[in-house]
Amino acid sequence: MARTFFASVLAGAALLVVAFSPGFATDASMGEFGGECVMGLALGQDIQTDCSVKTVYKGKTYCFGNETARMLFLKKPEDFLLQAHVYHSSRQAE
Repeated sequence: MARTFFASVLAGAALLVVAFSPGFATDASMGEFGGECVMGLALGQDIQTDCSVKTVYKGKTYCFGNETARMLFLKKPEDFLLQAHVYHSSRQAE
């Protein structure tokens, strides 16, 4: 239930980012995963961000759809990165 709620919050935040950030960049130089929300990827969702909410972890920049996603990531970054990589890799194989 909490996972579904969080996924809904992330999806809603992503819609707001897209709606209020016309022409945002999508190149990979803005963060890992091409600027997609790491928490969204960890939950199996594609959420593009403008990378205005971000953190640097182990020398790499990770973007988030909102501050709540960033704060949750920082509690268990290794776990969420593993989940994000698994989902991102499976999407690349399609």
